[in-house]
Amino acid sequence: MSPDRSIIKQGIADALPLFVPAIPFAFVIGVVIVDSGVSPVVGWSSSWIIFGGAAQLTLISLLGSGAAAAAAITAALVVNARHLMYSAAMAPVFQHQPRWMRRVGPYFLIDQQFALAILRADDDPKTFRTYYLSAGLVFWSMWQITTVVGIMLGPIVPVSWSLEFAVSILFLGLIVMGIDKYPKLVAALVGAGVTYLSAGLPNRAGLLVGAFVGILVGTVAERLRE
Repeated sequence: MSPDRSIIKQGIADALPLFVPAIPFAFVIGVVIVDSGVSPVVGWSSSWIIFGGAAQLTLISLLGSGAAAAAAITAALVVNARHLMYSAAMAPVFQHQPRWMRRVGPYFLIDQQFALAILRADDDPKTFRTYYLSAGLVFWSMWQITTVVGIMLGPIVPVSWSLEFAVSILFLGLIVMGIDKYPKLVAALVGAGVTYLSAGLPNRAGLLVGAFVGILVGTVAERLRE
């Protein structure tokens, strides 16, 4: 087997388990799209335009509840602001990639993709690119398929199943996967606490506040450790 094929298979194998918790998430989005009154086609198109489940869910649910478009978009941008931190962390890796990769690659930088990519940051550029795109295409294609299924089947799933738990499990799994040092644990705990305490801020800005405070505390903990 050629090295490239081996890397592609590894990217696919690593991505599939991480996508499993997103399947109930897709059903939740399907329910929200149907309940919002938005055209199913328009609702599904947000899956590839935004390609970020949390922001997609925020935008559609707020629009469906009658919120102003500007407020809904602002809230979705706040929810997706964590991707700025992902971009900053991956910027040194992407500096060694060709121009087309620097333009296309960030589109796939969702939470699961970041969790995998940051572990391969020391790979040579070609190996990283092959692995990154292999995993990214799995996440992208599976998300498009499952959100369509969610739109069709989500509304008939019993409410008692409480599919909303999938969102929490998805992010909890990614956090646990990424915590391998004491400063990261401190950052995660403080960030979660601050986010909870600031949950009442408008446009879900508490997410952004919690993220920045968590990063700040984690950075200080890392410096003290050194």
